[in-house]
Amino acid sequence: MAVSGIRFGTDGWRGVIAADFTFTAVRLVAGAIARQVLATAVTGPRPTILVGYDTRFLSREFAEAAARVLTGHGLAVRLAGTFLATPLLSYGVVQAGAEGGVMITASHNPPRYNGIKFKSRHGGSASVEFTRGVEREIRALEASGAGALPESDEALPEFDPRPAHRTRMKELADLPRIAAAPLEIFVDPMYGSGQGYLSGILRALRLRVTELHAEVNPAFGGQPPEPLYRHLGDLTRAVTHHPYSGPGTLRVGIAFDGDADRLAAIDEQGRYVNSHQIFALLLKHLFTHRGMTGRVVKAFSSGQMVDKLADAYGLPLTITPIGFKYIAEEMLKRDVLIGGEESGGVAICGHIPERDATLAALLLLEYVATDGKPLGALYADLEKEIGPHRYERVDVPLASPEAAEALVRSVREDPPDAIKGVKVVRVEDVDGVKLHGADGSWLLLRQSGTEPLLRVYAEGPSEERVADLLKWGIRRAKRAEG
Repeated sequence: MAVSGIRFGTDGWRGVIAADFTFTAVRLVAGAIARQVLATAVTGPRPTILVGYDTRFLSREFAEAAARVLTGHGLAVRLAGTFLATPLLSYGVVQAGAEGGVMITASHNPPRYNGIKFKSRHGGSASVEFTRGVEREIRALEASGAGALPESDEALPEFDPRPAHRTRMKELADLPRIAAAPLEIFVDPMYGSGQGYLSGILRALRLRVTELHAEVNPAFGGQPPEPLYRHLGDLTRAVTHHPYSGPGTLRVGIAFDGDADRLAAIDEQGRYVNSHQIFALLLKHLFTHRGMTGRVVKAFSSGQMVDKLADAYGLPLTITPIGFKYIAEEMLKRDVLIGGEESGGVAICGHIPERDATLAALLLLEYVATDGKPLGALYADLEKEIGPHRYERVDVPLASPEAAEALVRSVREDPPDAIKGVKVVRVEDVDGVKLHGADGSWLLLRQSGTEPLLRVYAEGPSEERVADLLKWGIRRAKRAEG
């Protein structure tokens, strides 16, 4: 068997369909997962594994192939009857008392990608220890020269976690309060597996809901299903140009990524509300309106608004490497109120240790309904408290992961004294290299865990400062490319 080079990144393994992500590779990874599950299972002699999939090209067929290999290794396997949001698979694992869940998805990656995520029996991302074990099993299978892995052709029982998840949403979000508010909601699932789900919950409340891009389109309209502002033109136009339903209407646009575990928003004036702002708004809502307390956990690439709020509220703060698995680990061992990451994932206490965009969206709508103010006004109030924060990320393609690693290493070993006239006062290397400026701004350079890209992140008190930081990072990357 040829050496594949398969590695698990920030959340699973991803590859280009037909080049890296093939049926042979999927069966290999499924076999490795089966071996690792059997070596570590605690739920019984024949552990249960749930298998879900998104709306990408051939995802259902890849899921069936993985399920047959898992079954062939003696696991009790149940296959989703239709495409699912990843958080629903995660919640289904907990509800079923399963050992874990395999999700066929490439999340927010471009349409040519697909991937495999593994969710633990707790409903969160698999631990680093588990995924390293899977990688060792992959290498062992390749080294053994094993041919076809055992597969089963027995019928695969189906599962549907949606009814139980909807019930949980009613328990965790104040749906009557949302229903009583003059809300008009626009939902863009970006052709992904969140289509029909949040909109169905909201329509059951008799709210006015418009859903865009709610059909299966494996090309995702020609762009990655990542809810960045440049991808949300249709949603922005819908929020700002759709005829109003009446005076006092509170308009909100909600966008999900391809497997609906991350979100962004559009406010009533068509302004983008990014993941950092949503994280901070939810923290403020939970603390001030619900009186909830606990530890705040954020990824290394997240903005500093939550730091300031946690300090103001007297809440402990933990910063983790990038990847929700690290946040999940914190949620399993500590009293965590909320955990979040730069890419739009938020987890809330009392639920699974996993980002769930449906719950985050409902709580954001609950905040709007509670204050009776537009989303943009709520954010303006937040900035009055903690000051302005602007944030942006750009992705720079590089020739290889090694080139990105070398660039990050060179900046870490020889950081600049200043960037555009602002002194660099601190350097951190929790994940990549982060340069802190004397004005409170920062720049982070990091290799992507899912694509051959250098991610350049920046936060500062103004858009001009953010632009200066990004330009410096991009120039450094291009110089490294020669």
